[in-house]
Amino acid sequence: MGRYTASVCRLCRREGMKLYLKGEKCYTEKCPVHKRPTPPGMHGPRPSRRKMSEFGMRLREKQKLRRIYGIYETQFKNYFQQAAHAKGVTGTRLLQLLELRLDNVVYRLGVAASRKEARLMVTHGHIGVDGKPVTIPSFQLKPGQTVGLTGRGRQNARIKELTEAGGRSAPSWLEAGADRTGRVLALPGRDEIDVPVQEQLIVEYYSR
Repeated sequence: MGRYTASVCRLCRREGMKLYLKGEKCYTEKCPVHKRPTPPGMHGPRPSRRKMSEFGMRLREKQKLRRIYGIYETQFKNYFQQAAHAKGVTGTRLLQLLELRLDNVVYRLGVAASRKEARLMVTHGHIGVDGKPVTIPSFQLKPGQTVGLTGRGRQNARIKELTEAGGRSAPSWLEAGADRTGRVLALPGRDEIDVPVQEQLIVEYYSR
């Protein structure tokens, strides 16, 4: 699968819910999900008489989660295989792996308005882990590690704007410090991950 370059708002409309891919726009009335809460396409609203198959429901949950975190198909499958071989509940372990990606933690700390923007900040060298610059968005964080801004990141106008504006609070498994720094306290529990998916359907999709 190549890089997705079309409007990300079409992805939200396809899933029939906000995936918060556009940052501030998702919280306003300009969000296309408010204006056109129907799947994208030239044929208009589709008839609701057709019942979605079990395979279709599992596929939609998988696609929804993949799009929320902005991950390619092969990457997502690798995460699932890693979760399946780890101890614990496979679905919960999958969500933990996705939550502990560096770009997601940067987003959770409020340094970026969306995960896509967080990815750009990481690749541009604005983010560091334990005091060292890291430019890999998929870098897996562990409990006890700290995330902060590099010298370059502190000078970035966009990061200054978001830091001064405040915004969302960090989840309970992250300890937020000054200047949007943070420390991973523990692996997030399922009740601490506010992602609207049924992960068991994703497990069933790959177990078919």
